[in-house]
Amino acid sequence: MKTLFISIALLLTGALSASTTGIYDLQSTASAFEFRKVNNQSFNVGEKLTYRMHYGFVDAGEAVLEVKSSKKKINGRSLLHIVGEGRSLGTFNWFFKVQDRYETYLDEEGMFPWMFIRRVYEGGVEINQDYTFFQHKQKVSDGTKKYDVPTNVQDMISSYYYARTIDFSNAKEGDIFEFNSFVDGEVYPLKIKYLGKENIKIRSGKYRCMKFCPIIQTGRIFKNEEDLSVWISDDENKIPLLAKANIMVGSIKMEVTDYEGLKNPISKLTK
Repeated sequence: MKTLFISIALLLTGALSASTTGIYDLQSTASAFEFRKVNNQSFNVGEKLTYRMHYGFVDAGEAVLEVKSSKKKINGRSLLHIVGEGRSLGTFNWFFKVQDRYETYLDEEGMFPWMFIRRVYEGGVEINQDYTFFQHKQKVSDGTKKYDVPTNVQDMISSYYYARTIDFSNAKEGDIFEFNSFVDGEVYPLKIKYLGKENIKIRSGKYRCMKFCPIIQTGRIFKNEEDLSVWISDDENKIPLLAKANIMVGSIKMEVTDYEGLKNPISKLTK
């Protein structure tokens, strides 16, 4: 179940105090490094998305993703502070309690992370991670070990937001979009396949969408590579509105139940 929560968070997952020593003291060589520039027309500070996860007919969990401002800068570069929180609901608390918090400090111009913080409690298992990204050195540090990574590598939460900045206007059915993400000390190539346009109906209404299929690892959770489908709003926001997953022991659905602070009008249908 933990792996499933991570997979959904990638698409899309109390007070926290964490040390960020080091990320604001980069070497002067960073100023000479040519960072990329991404044209973000999809989200801004103030956006808040609420999702509900269903296991069969049961409401299993809720997740909230919020884009906040950050007064701190790295080497003069502005940051976005993005927080994702997830929790289990109802009867799921009895046998698999989930209380997760993820944070990323995202470069506002380059759409890559400088710091990732993970505080997870899932079914009695706790995971605490603090990753510092030295994008100009192609390194990630967890405080004790340094990892080699590709340029502009993402983390679990920033992947969700960077994917929303990709231009799909000329996408054709079958096209695959790929970028790298650093998860649990390893680099994973994330691939999403475009499947065309489709209208969907969820609790909050009917929407015009683009449908995607993340290419996922088969085995313990999924039988086939295309057992996870995601519907993204067909507008400049590119919000994941609905995700459906067929797993070994049933099916899971996650849908947006509320949104606020959107940068653009959403593709909601009136009829």
